[in-house]
Parts: sequence; structure tokens; C-alpha cells
Amino acid sequence: MVSRVIPVDPFDLVIFGGTGDLAKRKILPGLYRRFLGGQMPADSRIIGGARADLTDEAYRAMVAAAIDEFVPPDRKNPEVITDFLARISYVSIDATVEGGWEKLKTLVRPGVVRAFYFSVAPALFGDLAEKLHQHGIADTTCRIVVEKPFGRDLASAKALNATLAKYFTEDQIYRIDHYLGKETVQNLMAVRFANILFEPLWKAEYVDHVQITVAETVGVNGRGAYYDTSGAMRDMIQNHMMQLLCLIAMEPPYHFDPAAVRDEKLKVIRALDAVKPSDIVRGQYLAGGGEGGYVEHSENPNSKTESYLALKVSVSNWRWKGTPFYLRTGKRLRARTSEIAITFKEPPHSIFDETSGWKENVLVIRLQPNEGMDLLVMIKEPGPGGMRLTQVPLDMSFADALGEDAEDVPDAYERLIMDVIRGNQTLFMRGDEVEAAWAWTDPIIQGWEARGHKPQGYDPGSSGPEDALMLMHRDGRRWREIKG
Repeated sequence: MVSRVIPVDPFDLVIFGGTGDLAKRKILPGLYRRFLGGQMPADSRIIGGARADLTDEAYRAMVAAAIDEFVPPDRKNPEVITDFLARISYVSIDATVEGGWEKLKTLVRPGVVRAFYFSVAPALFGDLAEKLHQHGIADTTCRIVVEKPFGRDLASAKALNATLAKYFTEDQIYRIDHYLGKETVQNLMAVRFANILFEPLWKAEYVDHVQITVAETVGVNGRGAYYDTSGAMRDMIQNHMMQLLCLIAMEPPYHFDPAAVRDEKLKVIRALDAVKPSDIVRGQYLAGGGEGGYVEHSENPNSKTESYLALKVSVSNWRWKGTPFYLRTGKRLRARTSEIAITFKEPPHSIFDETSGWKENVLVIRLQPNEGMDLLVMIKEPGPGGMRLTQVPLDMSFADALGEDAEDVPDAYERLIMDVIRGNQTLFMRGDEVEAAWAWTDPIIQGWEARGHKPQGYDPGSSGPEDALMLMHRDGRRWREIKG
């Protein structure tokens, strides 16, 4: 199989926060990989912007170090790295003061795609937008990329939207969620809408329930102060997992374009029922394994912030009424894994007796690790002794299916940045979508805060709080095992 790399138009990409952790870990190494893959035109330019007083040479040295640390050895080509670094420059700039903006104006070229990546705290979005327009650097053709968190509640999300709307139209704003750039997440749409095999069964009549799991083995080490203002609901459920739910539950769009896809996702969010307190399980990891518990890292011994959250969610529309969606996410769990599991119902009539060993059909979409899909189906167990059934996976691992081409599959940030340059907003959240997500999320958070609810402790390396097991058991179901 030969992968097809389609170059984008020449561009100038300005990365505000160009010396930050995200730029070094993801953005700059990702751009190098796209340059190596032939997708980034040779006459494109990358401009790093931050408050640090650096020369172009010093910044290029920092970028080279980031490539050395975060790019696999077999993807490092010294000649290509040198060529890539020649396209990078730097400007010392501060969103809140005047210095550096006129220099930036001389660096950004007319006649190419111009994009500005706001890899900074949301509090600076408005200042950056104002300065770009005040100095005549941005116009109606440029694009901006903004990172999460996009607000921490409905009021702040509306305020951010209103601030950006003073200077940019909605079709210029790219709210990035890296989960939507994952190959498997996009393949979910292909599996649903490009195969007659699944879509007729993709509804409450045939689907028993859906599980969405995002489990991490790491804690909040070094991020305790931030995480104590966020928690699992704001950090994972409201954005990443909400987007996964939307892609599973959405109706087929009339066309694969940004407006149509995002219209259907918005309908799903607006169809979500309020979540009952009995359908919420919050947890907080305890000390263990030689590490402190959540409260030690949060620096607040009385913290009620959840590091684990499980929800039972209902979508009230014709397609999904009666089919529950179970969402769970947590830190310091048994294994690092992200997956979506669609469990189908029993056949209306079974010709096999209760001793046959029948199990449900399950479509498992693996986001990490080892991206791919499994379809668990029943076959006859080999050998004599009657009709005994066993469950086997029809496995599609991207690495196996694509072979060497799998190495060329862009990671999430690479793909999404290239989509910004193309002007394709399909995989980016729209302003009304963000606000609808917060409108559903806020009452849940306000509810447990009003009740003074304290999260249940759970052991690190476990699958989470005991109450989360009961959330499924009382419905006659069980969580899939968390394993990497």
C-alpha cells in the first residue's frame, strides 16, 4: 500500500508560546515530520514567538533539541533537519506589551496562508487577537488555532467566544482537540458511513450499550495546582470524551464537510439528558506504589477534585433512546488505554442452549496504545464434543494492516495543523458546540458541589473506585477490563 501525501499550500505559521512544552513536544516535531514526509512546502515558514530574548540561532537550537528528543531515531535525517531549521525564525514578543509586534509584521508574508497558533493560556487569547489586528498583521484571510481549555464553564466559554468574535469570524477560528486528529477516531466515521455492514445496526434496536474509556497510569505530578481547578470532568469528559460520544451517536451528515459534520455533533450534545446523581461516580487516587496520593500533589489536603469519573449518559433521540453510554476516565489506573466498545444485543432467538458459551458481539475501537479495531464474534470451538462457542477477534491493527506505511501516518497534531493550513474545519469544534457541551456539563458539576460530595478513594494501579463497578452491575453489565 502506498500512502498518498498531498502537499498543502505555502504558509507562514506563527506559534505564540513557541518555547513552551506543547510546542517542543508536539507542534515543532510534528511540523518536522510533515516536512520530512513532503507535505510542508519548502517555501513555508515557521515563526516562534515568546517572551524569552532569543536569537534565531538559539531558537533553532532549541527546535533541533526538541526534534532529537521527541522524534524517533529512524525518522531523523540530518540533511532534512538542517533544511527544516532554515525555515524557522523567532521573535521576542509579549501579548500584553508593544515590543516585537512590528518585527513580526515584517516576517509574515503576503500571498501565503497565514496561521497563528495560540499555544498560550486562554487569558491571553484576547490580547493576542487585539495586537494582531492593531498592528495590521491579521486580516480576513488568516486563521487562528486555540488550545483547550476553552473556558471552564458556560459563562467563561461564552466570554472567550465573544472576545475572539471581535476580531475573527467563526470560519477563521480553529478550536483544537487532538483526540479528533487520531487516525482511529477518524476511521470511526469511515467504518460507520463507508460500510453498509455496520450502519444498519448502529442504533438502539441492536446496540445494548456503549463504553468509552480513557485510562491513564500517570498521576497529576507537577500539574496538581492546575488540575485542582479542573478535575476529570473539565479535563477529559467535557471535551475529548464528549467528542468521541458525538462521533459514535451522530446521524449521517448529508456530506463530509465541516458544517454538516459539526451540525450533527451539535444535535447529539443537545439531545443529552441531564445525568442523575446516582449515575455519577467520582474518585480520587490514594497514595501507593511509592508515590503520594492526589491530595499530596494538589497541595490541598481537603481537595474534593476528582481524578476519576464515571457517568451513565442517555441520548434522547430516535436512534439511541434506551441505549446507555457509559463514560469513564481516570489517573493512576491499571494501564494506559483509550477505547470505545460498542456492545450489540443478543440475537432475538438463539438456537444454542445455555451451556454453549455464547457472548455478545463487540466492536472495539482502540485509540491507544496500538491503534486499530477488533470485532469480537462467535465461532464454533474447534474439536469434538458438541456445539461449543468461543469468542474470537477479527483484528485490524493499523501497524499490521498498513505495514511500513503506518510509520508515515501523521499523529494528531500533525494532521490537525495541516488541516488548518488547508482551511478544513471538520475536526475542530465550533463555538456553539463548545457552549452546548458546557451547558450540559455545568449542572453536573454544580450538583455535586452543592451536595458537598467527596470523591471515593481508590488504589493506584486498580481499575478505579468500587462504586464504578456497581454503576454497571446494577444494570446487569460490566466494564471491560482495563489493559494496555
